[in-house]
Amino acid sequence: MKLIIHGGFFSESRTNHEVKKAKQEALKEIVEQGYKHLASHNALETVVYVVRLLEDCDLFNAGTGSQIQSDGKIRMSASLMDGKSLRFSGVINIEDVKNPICIARKLLDQEDKVLSGGGAQNYARENGFKYYNPEIPQRRWEYEKKLSDSIRLGTVGCVALDMNGDLAAATSTGGKGFEIPGRVSDSATAAGNYCNKFAGISCTGVGEDIVSGAVATKIVTRVTDGMLLSPATEKTLNELKPFDGFAGVIGISAHGDIYHADTHPYMVWASHDENQIEVFA
Repeated sequence: MKLIIHGGFFSESRTNHEVKKAKQEALKEIVEQGYKHLASHNALETVVYVVRLLEDCDLFNAGTGSQIQSDGKIRMSASLMDGKSLRFSGVINIEDVKNPICIARKLLDQEDKVLSGGGAQNYARENGFKYYNPEIPQRRWEYEKKLSDSIRLGTVGCVALDMNGDLAAATSTGGKGFEIPGRVSDSATAAGNYCNKFAGISCTGVGEDIVSGAVATKIVTRVTDGMLLSPATEKTLNELKPFDGFAGVIGISAHGDIYHADTHPYMVWASHDENQIEVFA
């Protein structure tokens, strides 16, 4: 069993020592909880569980604590992919819900698997997901001050390999902050979240760059075609260099290889297997 998670890049929030330490502690706790969950649940159930925990932690830009867009509203996106069944589902620019990843999970069993905007919100209400305001005071302060580092690079994600050898990947984001309403990031697309029986990938960074590079899909395709996870990831990220693409990646292969990489330091991540826990923040 293997598990890796990410919490985006430091630049999505104030990066003082206290914030870094808090993120380290949060990632360590969540990856431990996730690994315990993986011991008695499959990969699909586990990635939803873990991303929900990340969405509930206001240190990260997903769910509670999501960034505020240019019109003062929060719109979130999330997606899920099951490597065993090759089903993909997601929500794009959904408002006023607590856990977008849980709505993505509900959609995985539906005919229409990716919903956006008002349609996604209506579906959530019709299926028992109640109103929730994900805004926290820090995000309001950042919005009102329009901080100079206005590109937000925070996303959360999880890839899991379960005891049966099945893989799943899940990704969730609150966006980059101050974006034009209606902007679509990579997180609810196959460019930012992709998985099959050979590998699973979750991305973070600048969504437009990740979509332009088809990052997650390219990595998984290359592993499927016989490349190892590490060179497949590095080759794909190198292809972002002509436009100085900004991306971070976590992944697990069916062989149990865990890999993480970023084009610009520093992505925050944590991994867990039966031997050790690793945390970088």
